[in-house]
Amino acid sequence: MIELPSAAADMSPIPQLCECSTSQYEGAKVSVCILSSKQILFQLPLQKILQQVTVMKVGFVNIFGRPNAGKSTLLNALIGEKLAIVSPKVQTTRHRIKGFLNSENYQVIFSDTPGIIEPKYKLHEKMMQAVKSGLEDADIALLLVDAKDDAAEADKIFAALQLKVPAIMVLNKMDTVGKGNIESLIDFFKTKPYVRKVIAISALRNQNIDLLLENILELLPEGEPFYDEDDLTDLPVKFFVGEIIREKIFELFEDEIPYHTTVSVNEFKEKTGLIKISADIIVHRESQKAIIVGGKGKMIKQIGMTARQEIEKFLNSKIFLELFVKVRPKWRDNDVHLKEYGY
Repeated sequence: MIELPSAAADMSPIPQLCECSTSQYEGAKVSVCILSSKQILFQLPLQKILQQVTVMKVGFVNIFGRPNAGKSTLLNALIGEKLAIVSPKVQTTRHRIKGFLNSENYQVIFSDTPGIIEPKYKLHEKMMQAVKSGLEDADIALLLVDAKDDAAEADKIFAALQLKVPAIMVLNKMDTVGKGNIESLIDFFKTKPYVRKVIAISALRNQNIDLLLENILELLPEGEPFYDEDDLTDLPVKFFVGEIIREKIFELFEDEIPYHTTVSVNEFKEKTGLIKISADIIVHRESQKAIIVGGKGKMIKQIGMTARQEIEKFLNSKIFLELFVKVRPKWRDNDVHLKEYGY
């Protein structure tokens, strides 16, 4: 709703070229001029009216960076919900994960993307396709760099993206380095032609997240919402269930196991007071299956217990979780298997 000024001083004279009258508009006296063309002119400075119009800002804000820069943690901090799984291990994120931040004045569609790497097999290629997709529809790019990483190497990677949209350089983990280091990084990146703004944050500690959001909204274009205001993401619940199980594998196992593993949710049935979930844990080799299962089934039970607790919290419902381990040799380089497992 436009609130019109009530002070007479804000009124500006208009030529008497038509029939004019004074009316009340929400308690304000407003002079109206009716032209022969049936146009109605408010006798107010146009700039004052436009300043009071509520503008809806909408757009895609996509997060890019090297593995382990904190992209998933940043997405979760911006949304205020845990959508993306997190791990201190690299290459945890394999898909593009969207999360929506809604208010009456804006809808920001954030995307977490896989860490930028040189592909070594077809799964990596699928991951880099998700990055490419994020580059194609971004209205704003958040270029995330770990404050402890090599700035010149990050600059080389980001310059190669050939961005055509405004970019905010986000220096993450500011709490892990000294103030002088942050200032040096700001001075380094603010001169880069692809950078519009430079902001230091700590996604894990929620430092400067509001400041980052303010700067995002300044650059966000006007538009109409793409999604309902109650939507949080466009991905199905089954996807997040599989991701939670995969997160527990990253937490419980070392070396190659997390990277040779994926999860496929085959059954998701809601019953009265209970949700039944059945999922397959896919590995490369029989030896990996033995490690996942563990002696007397110890490890598979631990995966199931920790995953069930978090899934129940995520779904706000009791669940029955059934896990199976299956061997699919070289699934990461098999197009049929990759498609079957959602890549």
